[in-house]
Amino acid sequence: MNEYTLPIVFGVAIGTIARMMMLRTDYRQYPTYLHGKVIHLSLGFIAASLGAVAVPAIMEMEFTAVTFLTLAATQFREVRNMERNTLTEVDEFELVSRGKTYIEGIAISFESRNYLVIFTAFLVTLFYIIWNVYFAVLGGVIGLIVAKKLMSGSTIKDIVDIEYHPVHFEGSGLYIDNIYIMNIGLQERQEEILKYGMGFVLVPKSMDVITTIGNLGQRQAILHDVSISLGVFRDSGTPALTPLIKRDLDDGRIGVFLLPQIREKSKAIQIIGSVPVLETAIRMPSKSKTHRRRKKS
Repeated sequence: MNEYTLPIVFGVAIGTIARMMMLRTDYRQYPTYLHGKVIHLSLGFIAASLGAVAVPAIMEMEFTAVTFLTLAATQFREVRNMERNTLTEVDEFELVSRGKTYIEGIAISFESRNYLVIFTAFLVTLFYIIWNVYFAVLGGVIGLIVAKKLMSGSTIKDIVDIEYHPVHFEGSGLYIDNIYIMNIGLQERQEEILKYGMGFVLVPKSMDVITTIGNLGQRQAILHDVSISLGVFRDSGTPALTPLIKRDLDDGRIGVFLLPQIREKSKAIQIIGSVPVLETAIRMPSKSKTHRRRKKS
């Protein structure tokens, strides 16, 4: 048995376990069970193998072998494209779509998690070869902690205060608090909305948040997650029964109009608060040089 066999096997095993820990089918039902998981666990095994084999290659001065990592990066970029294309095709048939921004965020996360697997397998194999199996276990724990930390981002409850406000009509205009949502002329539709509709107002905690929650992709992600978790009272061809989010242009608050099948305020608030803040939606205008100069003056 080669001296590198056990370190490589151990690194591949821990790296694959790391991918398993990062792969969850949640309320969004993605990745699908079982075939979607098989695809991503297989890619995780390949990523772990690349990370583990890189260490002996470097130690044996086989630097040409390390170039396979650059090839792997290209292949994992294809993983992002695969996820993007799949979700875009499926999104057309959702009653409340994810939106392109949410899809891009999911695609990026699937690509990045393969790199975390490479890092974990590399660390475990390196520690095993330099020291022993106990240090390799320690390296695996470090890798898993780093992966867990990097895969968990901010959620909506971290950046806004969520308030419940019942929907009401002023003439044919639908309002949540003082935020105009849309115009509903049919009396029958107004009665359905008053019966099934719920309203929430998201109050931003800072100036940066106003821009973030104003992003159309972030708004669509909120509507999609709530509709998936609580259901939605609508069918195709009923535009008046479409969940919507509108801004208060004066202070940046947003009104969330929902038509859930499970009408429980506490659950809805919890689900809205658990929606991830999309990386592509985050804006920080307070970090600009203009704002810094204002503070100094």
